[in-house]
Amino acid sequence: MEILIKTFDQLNTIELYQLLELRSAVFVVEQDCVYQDVDGKDQKAIHVLGINEGKVVAYTRMFGPGDYFDNPSIGRVVVAEDQRQFGFGKVIMEASIQDLEARFPGQPLELSAQTYLLKFYNGLGFKETGKGYLEDGIPHIRMIK
Repeated sequence: MEILIKTFDQLNTIELYQLLELRSAVFVVEQDCVYQDVDGKDQKAIHVLGINEGKVVAYTRMFGPGDYFDNPSIGRVVVAEDQRQFGFGKVIMEASIQDLEARFPGQPLELSAQTYLLKFYNGLGFKETGKGYLEDGIPHIRMIK
């Protein structure tokens, strides 16, 4: 899988379409969660695209301190359902962590994790903080690395 890291303005229309299509397929359709994915924050985000055979199959978006959370953060972590057996989730997260740590050295990283993925994020060095909460009807917990 090839990793591309781009600002919103650097995305071409095909990349933008494919990343929105992937987010919708997983977060809205697969997880049966009606919510506003296109939330006006993509323009501030740094987009991490995982490309396999010419298609966006994994994705995260990252923010600097204060753009989403107080700390630099990673969100919208997603891998296409038919691509999950290849470890692309770990690959895209490691690329995102490495990029954010280079941009904001010494600062903690933050994310809002779906609780069923705690073990995955723990394996990447994130630790739970605070109590769990519902976000769009799905259990989440704040995590810091």
